[in-house]
Amino acid sequence: MRTSKLSRKTKETDITLSLTLDGSGKANIGTGIGFFDHMLTAFGVHGGMDLEVKTVGDLYVDAHHTVEDTGIVLGKAFAAAIGDKAGIARFGSSYIPMDEALGFCSLDVSGRPFLVFDVEFSDDKMGEMDTCLVEEFFRAFAFNAGITLHIKSCYGSNDHHIAEAIFKAVAHAIKRAVKIDGEAVLSTKGVL
Repeated sequence: MRTSKLSRKTKETDITLSLTLDGSGKANIGTGIGFFDHMLTAFGVHGGMDLEVKTVGDLYVDAHHTVEDTGIVLGKAFAAAIGDKAGIARFGSSYIPMDEALGFCSLDVSGRPFLVFDVEFSDDKMGEMDTCLVEEFFRAFAFNAGITLHIKSCYGSNDHHIAEAIFKAVAHAIKRAVKIDGEAVLSTKGVL
């Protein structure tokens, strides 16, 4: 089973996280930011991953360190769980509708981190989470996981729906990309 457990403590955050890629979608999330917990729960459930996250951050400052650092640790856990990438499908794409919103993700578990984030929000916050932190989370995740990650909001008017659609789209794309589809590394180079 592809599993990873990590802890990371800084002066700004204290994070413990466990990830099982071949899970059943069980999520136990506690970051102190309700909306972020909701998004990470959707991420685990829709990605078919078992995900446990406990983050204690300096929320008296704002949510930035908590969200970004959680993305860092989740990315590192993903990289550790995926290992040498032998046999994985490698690529994944998904469109996810959420009421009036449509989110899209296409990704490559390539070892070459990159983020294209084509999403606009109309409000500054969703609950206690700044909307700009959605991009920060995905950047931290992609760069620490070694994923080329393209995220787009095709359309939508409700920020909650836009965010949820893209979190679920990323989760479904990851689910496709990490599926075992052979034995060799899917690369002309032979390694990723």
